[in-house]
Amino acid sequence: MAVKLKIKKGDTVKVIAGDDKGKEAKVLKVLPKTSQVVVEGCKVVKKATKPNDNNPKGGFANVEKPIHVSNVAKVEGK
Repeated sequence: MAVKLKIKKGDTVKVIAGDDKGKEAKVLKVLPKTSQVVVEGCKVVKKATKPNDNNPKGGFANVEKPIHVSNVAKVEGK
């Protein structure tokens, strides 16, 4: 069951737990079914990509992974 979250796409949040603790950034995506948010520049991992039309050689891409909503706090006034 999806939970109503107080954080919306485009809000500025501060990460309060984890490796990126203390960073302030914008929310790129909200995932209410899993109570997670994707924050710009936080929890970035390298993902291997196969060759395709856009990238004929393949390689590695930096991708932001979701963070649980309890690990971020909304920054007021921004």
